[in-house]
Amino acid sequence: MVIEPSLITNMSHCELEEVTKHIDDKISFVKRLLELRAVAKDPDKRTFLVKIEQDVNAINGLLDRFERYVAQQRDLLKHLKELDEFFQEDVQNTQHLKENIPPHMPRREQPTAPSEQLAASSRPADVQAAPQEQEPPRKPSRALIKEMEFITVQEFDSIPQYMKGRVTYDQLNAAVKSINVAVTGKYKILHQPVKSLTNASRKLHQRFKDQETKDTKGQFFVVEEDLRDLAQLKVDKRFAGMLNMLRHCQRLKELRGGGLIRYVLL
Repeated sequence: MVIEPSLITNMSHCELEEVTKHIDDKISFVKRLLELRAVAKDPDKRTFLVKIEQDVNAINGLLDRFERYVAQQRDLLKHLKELDEFFQEDVQNTQHLKENIPPHMPRREQPTAPSEQLAASSRPADVQAAPQEQEPPRKPSRALIKEMEFITVQEFDSIPQYMKGRVTYDQLNAAVKSINVAVTGKYKILHQPVKSLTNASRKLHQRFKDQETKDTKGQFFVVEEDLRDLAQLKVDKRFAGMLNMLRHCQRLKELRGGGLIRYVLL
């Protein structure tokens, strides 16, 4: 191979070293081929060359298997990472649910301590030993106020979609809670002696009495004015739709008369 002097002049020092190294590698490779060619002519050494070729082929096969195994492990690792992200998301969602349990959801009762159980089991014997210390049975309190039960998930799912609209399960139960606030506030006033009430409460007491009819006797009910005054509810079209859903779930009924709509708890 002939290299023109002009090319050498235009080359940098690094480029010239690379060319020189390339030429040296080519010369070494040709020498090695000539040596192997001479070895291959010897029958004894040819046997060793054949064995070396077989070993090389075997090593190449192992390398191919190893590469396939590495590729499989790489795919498995990718899949495991995706599963880990999926489970981490589940853990976060579960933690969020745990920290944001709706107040109306039933909770697990706390187990009674062994000492409390022992005290409870020994209590009847003490009572039997001293019957004169028993208090007379109390009469049921007339101040017992009925409350609307919260809607279950199954009941919410049974409500037709056209009736639910965009109202969520939590929003509907929030309305139930507000109605209970109004009912409790109303009947706490009604169950108190009139003389113990303030002037404002007396006016409410009289208003509540005026709204009662023979059909509401023994019933617990509220009207729109009670919901606004006692629970600070905005009785609009959306809330009216929630009342329809509660009526569908057998939580209340309507009694009309005297220009009022009375929402009676069932």
